[in-house]
Amino acid sequence: MTDQDEAGRGFWYGAAAYGMWGLFPLFWPLLEPSAAVDILANRMVWSLVAVVLMLLVQRRWAWIRPLLAQPRRLALVAAAAVVISVNWGVYIWGVNSGHVVETSLGYFINPLVTIGFGVLLLHERLRRAQWAAVGVGVLAVAVLTVGYGRLPWIALTLALSFATYGLLKKKVALGGQESFALESAVMFPFALGFLIYLQIRGTGSFGHAAGSTSAWAHSGLLMISGLITAVPLLCFGAAAVRVPLTTLGLLQYLAPVFQFLIGIAVFHESMPPARWAGFALVWAALAILTFDAVRRVRADRAALAAAAAAAAARPPLGSGPAAAGLPEEPATGPAVTR
Repeated sequence: MTDQDEAGRGFWYGAAAYGMWGLFPLFWPLLEPSAAVDILANRMVWSLVAVVLMLLVQRRWAWIRPLLAQPRRLALVAAAAVVISVNWGVYIWGVNSGHVVETSLGYFINPLVTIGFGVLLLHERLRRAQWAAVGVGVLAVAVLTVGYGRLPWIALTLALSFATYGLLKKKVALGGQESFALESAVMFPFALGFLIYLQIRGTGSFGHAAGSTSAWAHSGLLMISGLITAVPLLCFGAAAVRVPLTTLGLLQYLAPVFQFLIGIAVFHESMPPARWAGFALVWAALAILTFDAVRRVRADRAALAAAAAAAAARPPLGSGPAAAGLPEEPATGPAVTR
């Protein structure tokens, strides 16, 4: 299979991953009237079951022993597990509480928050276009605060938690499937303990009917939550090794776009003019970021091509005038003092 074929497959894997993430708002309401924390705990438990089965099929266990000897990385994994649990919980609650559009906003502004983290925590230097995008993003949050009559805390929590998760994942430097397995394992005992507690109290939803849904059907949906968490992650991992990060960066906007459209077209959430104005500013900031990123990639490629051309035009060692026994021409440029 050619590199072009591999890149094509990677593109569709990435589109599938972000497309499935974007369609999640259609799934979580199926689990009502289960509470968000109940759904979250079930998602954690069944996510571990799903990823362990996948690792069993692939026989990928060699990474575990070396990692157990690195307590710092394990601590970072544990922190990432806590942060992504907050992200999942707020997201599920937001969707099932009628705030799908605001959850989409969180993932729209996530790249801007990630850039802010790069400046504040990693001391990265921003280009002018990036500064402009961050400024427009801050203005958008101010406009949306007016539009909502409050801080868009659901969106901000999702953006901050996911950006923190990304930062921790970068420091852990572990494959997507492996880190997902470890994160699920960290939260598994707490989630399972909470589900047992709910069952003892008689308020747990697993094994019980929910509305018009039978007990078996509702329990099956709760179990599927682990599978639908794992499958997009596998697609993302397959895409990440086949396409450039710039392509993935563009594909990531599929998820919040789908969420936004679902919130308006399916759940009929209101969008007064102030909210439209705030979202328009967010999209403008993302357009600036995307344009800057594409321009930077093209400039880097042009520089690499120029360097390769210069290296190809340079005569090989031992082929100059001195090597042929001829006198060298005097230098015509300015002398360099060292």
